[in-house]
Amino acid sequence: MNEAPPPALDCDTAAALIEPLTDIVIRAGAAILAVNRSAMKVDGKTDGSPVTEADLAADRIIAEGLAQVAPDIPSLSEERVQPDAQPLKESFFLVDPLDGTKEFVAGRNEFTVNLALVTNGTPLLGIICAPALGLIWRGIVGRGAERLTLGNGKPLIEPVRTRPCRPPGQPWTVAVSRSHGDARTEAFIAARPGAVRCELGSAVKFGRVAEGAVDIYPRLSPTSEWDVAAGHAVVAAAGGRITDSSGAALVFGTGRKDFIVPEFIAWGDPKAAV
Repeated sequence: MNEAPPPALDCDTAAALIEPLTDIVIRAGAAILAVNRSAMKVDGKTDGSPVTEADLAADRIIAEGLAQVAPDIPSLSEERVQPDAQPLKESFFLVDPLDGTKEFVAGRNEFTVNLALVTNGTPLLGIICAPALGLIWRGIVGRGAERLTLGNGKPLIEPVRTRPCRPPGQPWTVAVSRSHGDARTEAFIAARPGAVRCELGSAVKFGRVAEGAVDIYPRLSPTSEWDVAAGHAVVAAAGGRITDSSGAALVFGTGRKDFIVPEFIAWGDPKAAV
């Protein structure tokens, strides 16, 4: 007889998990920083993207941590996903142990560890850690979002919120990828004259939307669910909204081939969404 899946988790359960999950992500970030980038081996995956010993070290720490903190909740990680992975329902963790590997390999600091808790296809909790920047953005949808500044003592914790849409005639700021460009996204930006571009790497772009530093982050080309889920939760928790180009909601873990997100737009102001 097959065991029944664990029940879908709610905000109260997510709130009880966020501190131990943050600790796991911090430890994964420390493992990444401990890797000597000038001497590490860089391999290529079947999709052409790079993978390093830092990716694998962070993934190992997260897998072990989740097994201790929440052993009954399934998890899906970029580094452990199987080609025949089945749809995930109710609640599960979605992990990118090192988002922005190209940035990391290039010696830049805008790479992140992403961890999301998805419930019924929607990210409920998200944590984005940028270890080289000493920053964490985290949030629970319906409970708010915050930014942690890491140091030698206790982190400085500040609530964050997305900012309202720019008034007519004032330029708005758009987060754009330093490593990934595409014609559809460029056309989307060009259709909004006066946009100020802010080039950023990895899920840092979601963090900057959540804290109100930028207005919008469009990506109208395919990416993976583990690249988006944590940022989706953080931006939504901070008051924003994430949609596709038609204004429809994104759904995670329900069996889309290869866990691909065809497109998304992270809006700081939900009223600006199409």
